[in-house]
Amino acid sequence: MELLGASPRASRRDDISVQSDDLSRNVYCVLGIPVDAIDMAALLRAVEEAAAVKAPFLISTPNLNFLVNSLLDAEFRESVLLSELCPVDGMPIIWIARLLGLPIKDRVAGSDMFEAFRSRDNCAQPLTIFLFGGAEGVVEAAAKALKARPGGLNCVGFIYPGFGSIEDMSQDHIINEINISGADFLMVALGAQKGQLWLKRNHDRLRIPVRAHLGATINFAAGNVRRAPAAARKFGLEWLWRIKEEPHLWKRYWNDGVTLLGLLFTHILPLAIVMRWERLRRPAQQDLVIESTQDYDTISLSLCGAATARNAEKATSIFREALATKKKIVINLSNTCVIDPRFLGLLLMLRKQANRQDADVKFIGASSWLGTMFRLNGVGYLLALDRSA
Repeated sequence: MELLGASPRASRRDDISVQSDDLSRNVYCVLGIPVDAIDMAALLRAVEEAAAVKAPFLISTPNLNFLVNSLLDAEFRESVLLSELCPVDGMPIIWIARLLGLPIKDRVAGSDMFEAFRSRDNCAQPLTIFLFGGAEGVVEAAAKALKARPGGLNCVGFIYPGFGSIEDMSQDHIINEINISGADFLMVALGAQKGQLWLKRNHDRLRIPVRAHLGATINFAAGNVRRAPAAARKFGLEWLWRIKEEPHLWKRYWNDGVTLLGLLFTHILPLAIVMRWERLRRPAQQDLVIESTQDYDTISLSLCGAATARNAEKATSIFREALATKKKIVINLSNTCVIDPRFLGLLLMLRKQANRQDADVKFIGASSWLGTMFRLNGVGYLLALDRSA
């Protein structure tokens, strides 16, 4: 099959359109959720570009709590899968990536992104930001602090919604007030689970292009909670500092830590062993052939060989061709011998792109061994769709 070549980037707008293609993202599947291998400079550029063209751009910042919630709540997981970027926020995700040999080395925390924009002096065109959430008085204090210190962020409004339900916080007058602000960036602080679900359920109603739940960032901006020193953040000890500053958080960190310990023995270590064994057992140059057949409403792609990072670029071109047909896509895995987190990340992006155009992706034919790989990587739910059909 002929592969599609990359066209030259003729303009800034063309560059944005390329980056908005989820299949172009360097995404890895980490226990069921997508994580982008991206640095801070690239993240800042992506935010600016999305703001410039007013393109919906949801940022999720995976940390251990995101990972735990995604395992327990399918709708929360979908909110992460819906995102345009998922830069890693928590050091435990970095540690998991290192154990699995994934090239995710930089922590790109939401608070660091916020501070990077805020600290820009003499900015010709600062980003406008709207604050939503936080404890009583905190969001107002954060807004005042932003206005008192001119820089790369200009606060144009805020709402303290209280502690009602997601439905209460999604009333028309609230969404209208947010939209009327004309802000570039919507920063939400409702608690990870409620915040992500609020963003997901109101995704098509919001007009502010860049949206992110940044949690504690609003407290740091208001000055009522001090952020951990850089050394503590570097060595993954920010959670201890957070407990010192906000003692009520101990229960969340305890529960998340216990869950991580369980995942270490049931998923992470077994997967690390299997991946190392596969690298030793199979030649690194093993190829992937993708055979395509289609009928009136379905295009079937049979993956024959190694679905690995080495072959992701080839698959990306063919997946784009399949999406262009606007048909239901069936991925046949009966001749797939191995799959890795990079290729699973690509499949998650294929599923997202198909869902965006109201199409469907179905995975069939996985052997018991491949099914084990899906389960260890946290994406057994993709094959469960096949079994329930």
